[in-house]
Amino acid sequence: MALSREEREQFLAEPHVGALAVDAGPGRAPLTVPIWYQYTPGGDLWILTGRASRKAVLIAAAGRFSLMADRLTPTIRYVSVEGPVTSTVPATREKLVEISARYLPAEKVDAYVDFAWEAHGEQVVITMRPAHWLSSDLGGS
Repeated sequence: MALSREEREQFLAEPHVGALAVDAGPGRAPLTVPIWYQYTPGGDLWILTGRASRKAVLIAAAGRFSLMADRLTPTIRYVSVEGPVTSTVPATREKLVEISARYLPAEKVDAYVDFAWEAHGEQVVITMRPAHWLSSDLGGS
């Protein structure tokens, strides 16, 4: 059963690891990789990634990407969004803290941020405006 707008937005706002997909060019299947993301209901979705990463380069060329989040229990549920990139800006330490706190236990955030800020090289925040939604709860009534 398809989810209502409120259900799908709330589900996407939960800290699931997303599966990002982007056109990889002629003769190639889409690049699909796991990624942390941030979303607030009614707003845009954003990811943080290496400026020169393959996904960042492909997203810049395509101008859009898809992201799917799912869960297996208590029922199989998923939300997929696709839309245009609305901005790509240099990452800030504050954005790295925000996304890290979404996925890591509080006591591990500072150490991870210190490590990632130094070790991962130049990062960017890529923002996407969800334009097309697909969702379902396969165990719903």
